[in-house]
Amino acid sequence: MGSKWSPPADYKTRPVVVLGGGVLGRRIAACFVAAGYHVRIRDPSEQSRTAAIAYIKENISSFLALTNGRTKEGTYEGVEDLTTAVKDAWIVFEAVPEILSLKESTFAELERTAPADCILATNSSSFKSGDLLGKVQEATKARVLNTHFMMPPQAIVVELMTSGHTAPEIFPFVEARHREAGLHPVTALKESSGFIFNRIWAAIKRECLSVLAEGVSTPEVIDSIWKEQYGSAVGPCEMMDGVGLDTVEHIEQHYVEERKISRAPLEYVQQNFVANGRLGLKTPDKGGLYPPPKPGTQTKLLFLNVGLNEPLGQKSSSEYMHGGEVLSVIAEHSGGRATALISGQALPDGIDTFDGRIYWTNMGVPSENDGTVQSAKLDGSDIKTLVPVGEVHTPKQCHVDREGKKLYFCDREGLRVFRCNLDGSEREVIIQTGDWKTEPEKVKDQRNWSVSFTCVGVTISRRLNKFFWTQKGSPKGSEGRIFSASLELPNGSTSSNRPDIEVVQEHLPECIDLEMDDEAGVLYWTDRGEVPLGNTLNRKQLIGETPAAEKTLGRQIIAQGLGEGIGLKLDKALNCVYVADMAGRVWKCSLDGGLKEKIHEGPTGCYTGLTFVKV
Repeated sequence: MGSKWSPPADYKTRPVVVLGGGVLGRRIAACFVAAGYHVRIRDPSEQSRTAAIAYIKENISSFLALTNGRTKEGTYEGVEDLTTAVKDAWIVFEAVPEILSLKESTFAELERTAPADCILATNSSSFKSGDLLGKVQEATKARVLNTHFMMPPQAIVVELMTSGHTAPEIFPFVEARHREAGLHPVTALKESSGFIFNRIWAAIKRECLSVLAEGVSTPEVIDSIWKEQYGSAVGPCEMMDGVGLDTVEHIEQHYVEERKISRAPLEYVQQNFVANGRLGLKTPDKGGLYPPPKPGTQTKLLFLNVGLNEPLGQKSSSEYMHGGEVLSVIAEHSGGRATALISGQALPDGIDTFDGRIYWTNMGVPSENDGTVQSAKLDGSDIKTLVPVGEVHTPKQCHVDREGKKLYFCDREGLRVFRCNLDGSEREVIIQTGDWKTEPEKVKDQRNWSVSFTCVGVTISRRLNKFFWTQKGSPKGSEGRIFSASLELPNGSTSSNRPDIEVVQEHLPECIDLEMDDEAGVLYWTDRGEVPLGNTLNRKQLIGETPAAEKTLGRQIIAQGLGEGIGLKLDKALNCVYVADMAGRVWKCSLDGGLKEKIHEGPTGCYTGLTFVKV
C-alpha cells in the first residue's frame, strides 16, 4: 500500500466538495458548512445548484444546532465545472445517482482533477466503493472510502467503510471530521454491500413492498403499526417516499442483481410508481406510496424560535440576541424538521397570518425601547417593518382581526395594548396601564408586575364586540389576570382611564396567549406558571351555560405538562389547539382534554408564538 497515509495538508483552510446537489448532497454540504468549512456544491444543473443553496440557507440553523455551538458557520457556493470545484479540495463526497457506470467514470475524473492528497468518498447506499475503482490506479485506491449518510439533520449516523484498499489511518481522521459536524460516524469492520444498517433496512423495506404488492395492507396501516410498535416518528413507507422511490428502485436493483433475490418488490415499484413519475416527496403533485395531499388538507404550522436555547459557543451578545427565527413545519409530517423561513430576528414573540402574509413581533432587548413589528409573505420574502424601533418597547403576542383588518399587539414593558392597520398605519393605544418613561418602577421591578401592569397576550371577539388581554403578573406568582374591554373606546375616555374594563379571570399562575372561538363562545389560553395549574392549556365558556368541568376552577384545564407554553392557535376543522412551548416543542391538543400529541421538537428550540395556514 506504500508509505503511511497522512492527512491532507492545510485541510482546515481547504474546501469540502460535494458532487450532486440532490436530497442528500445538499444535506452533506450543510453538515460541513455547520462545521465551519467552505463547501462547494458541484452539479451540472443550475436548477439543482440553486435549490441546494436555498436549502442550506433555509435550514442551516438545524445543522448548526448539531454542533452545539462549537464552530462558526462556514461558507458555501454552487459550481458547474468539476475541475474548478475540486482543484484544491481536501475531501470530495460523491453523491451522484446510483448508476455504476456514472460513479466509476466520476472517480476516474476525480483522480485526474483533484489534489493527490484529497480524500475521495462515495455516499453510495448500494455500491461498495471497491466496485467504483475499476478505472483508477492502485495508489489512488488508498484514499477512497464509503461515507454513507442517512438523512441529516434528522438522522445523523454516517457509516464509513473501506474500499478494500483504504489506508486504515484514514478512518479515525474522517470520523473526527464528521464529529465536528455533530454527526455520529460508525465504521464497518469489513466490506459489505449495504453496510450495516442498510442491510437490515433493505429487508424491512422489501417486505413492506411485498405486503403492498400482494394487497395485504396499505402504507397508512403499515406505518401506523410501525410507529405504535417501535415508538418511531415515521414509518417505513413514509421513509421510502422521503428518500425517493427512484432511489429505492436503484438500490433494490443492485441487491437483486448481487444477491439473486426475488424481483417482485422491485417490479412493483418500477411499474406502479417510478414508471409513472410517482417518486414520493420529490414529486409532491403526483405523490408516491402515499397519494398527493389534496390542496387545503395539510396544516403548515408557523412558529417562532426566540433563540435563547441555542448553544452560546463563540457568539457575541448581539448574535445571541438576534438568533430568532420564523419556522415552519407540516403538522401531518410527524417528526419532521422545521424549515427556517426568516432568521436573524431580535427575540420574536407573537405571530399571526392573514391574506398571504405573516405578521410577527420582535421584543428586542426587554430593557430597551427597541422592539419592532414585522410582516412578510408566507415564504419569508418581502419583509417589511410595520412598527419601527423606537415606536414600541417590547411587543409580545399579536392577533389579526380578519373582519376589521386590524393588527392587535401587546407591549409588555411599554405597558400598552396597540391596534393598527395591517400596514402599520393608524396605530393607536387602546389600553395603557402606565407610562414606562415616567413610571419606570412599574417595569423594572418584576415584583410590581403582581398588580398586572404588563400586557402580554391579546385576542378579540366580534360576537361580543370585545378584545381580551392578559396581564400575567410576576413570574410563577399566581397573580395573572385576563381582562376585556369594548372594541370601541367609550366617549370621553382614554386608553388609560376607560371605564369598560372587566376582569374575565384572575388568580392565574401566569397566563400568556389567548384565542377566542366566537362560534362556540369559548376563550382559550396558555399558562406558563407552576404546575399543576400552570404549564397548561385552558378554556372558559364565555357565552352560554357554564359546563360542569369549569365549576371548580372557573375554567377547564384541557392539557397539562407543557414546557412553559406560550403561543396557541385553534384549528376548528381538526377540533384541536396547537401550542408552542419554550422547551422547544409543538403540541396538538384535543378540545376534550384527551392526551396531547407532540408534533415537533427542536433540540435547541425555544418556541414562543404560533399560528398556521392550510396548504
